[in-house]
Amino acid sequence: MDTQTAQVTRLLRAWCGGDRAALEQLMPLVYQELRRMARRYMQKEQPGNTLQATALVNEAYLRLVDVTGVQWQDRAHFFAISAQIMRRILVDAARARGSHKRGGEVVRVDLNESVDALPELDSRLVDLDEALESLARFDARKVKVVELRFFGGLSVKETAEVLKISSESVKRDWKFARAWLMHELSR
Repeated sequence: MDTQTAQVTRLLRAWCGGDRAALEQLMPLVYQELRRMARRYMQKEQPGNTLQATALVNEAYLRLVDVTGVQWQDRAHFFAISAQIMRRILVDAARARGSHKRGGEVVRVDLNESVDALPELDSRLVDLDEALESLARFDARKVKVVELRFFGGLSVKETAEVLKISSESVKRDWKFARAWLMHELSR
């Protein structure tokens, strides 16, 4: 474990233990990574979208500060939770804009190995969220793999560490989830 990763883990655990000063020390260490995640989300957003990467990070930060009862495991766990929070913010914003309407044309969302290939997020993000909620009723772990890999940008190894499963299980879950979601989204 490198020095910064160890420091982030130490600060997360101190914050979890009630040390508010640890949060102040933590944020400069994780802010750039959170911005990178937010930029990846926002880079394919529809032009004219009012939510910017900085605003997404700030909103995620405000929600993270209010998170209680989480026993932070490590840096990867923190970014996994951050990815879930950003997903919720974007889906909520898409719903609020009224961008999702029932019926209409079939929407295709490609789930590639990174979010850099993420297509426009407007209503597709809402469709993907609904498909993930449907998948969660059958297999919640596969949804976690998608959240960590697709939304969080975590590697197979990092995802395996967060979920405490083998890298091979992550690969199998990822492959199945992608195929299942593609089928759901093509309806």
